[in-house]
Amino acid sequence: MYPTPDFEAKICPPEALRQRIAALPRPLVFTNGCFDILHRGHVTYLGQARALGAAMVVALNSDASVRRQGKGDDRPINPLADRLAVMAALGCVDLVTWFDEDTPIARILECQPDVLVKGGDWAPERIVGAPETLARGGTVHSIPFEHQRSTTSLLDKIRRL
Repeated sequence: MYPTPDFEAKICPPEALRQRIAALPRPLVFTNGCFDILHRGHVTYLGQARALGAAMVVALNSDASVRRQGKGDDRPINPLADRLAVMAALGCVDLVTWFDEDTPIARILECQPDVLVKGGDWAPERIVGAPETLARGGTVHSIPFEHQRSTTSLLDKIRRL
């Protein structure tokens, strides 16, 4: 039998988040999303976000949370356990967790990030957790898309083939 890959240790259930966060170096970056089918736009964004701090936590929407976002009846394509494993395997990610609510505010409040980041389709003032992060002296960033990719457009292309 083969050993469990080391990256699996980066997967952190929400109830263990506070304890695991305490061991990470600061400044701490936090971002979140569905990350259903990982593509170049995602990994470029994640690498840029991670460069803003010494460690990065990524919170993924649970399957139910993704479905409530109206991305389509067949979404997510990949279940949460698979999305967590793929995210944890990325070198730029230090810890990955999840949330079942419509927003990640509970995870943001638990993490108390120094840097809060979302993609360029989010104006900084619309980013969930921005007021709380700014009030603690943190920063909020909306990183412009460098590669125009989306899971929705990938799925549309696959369906057309």
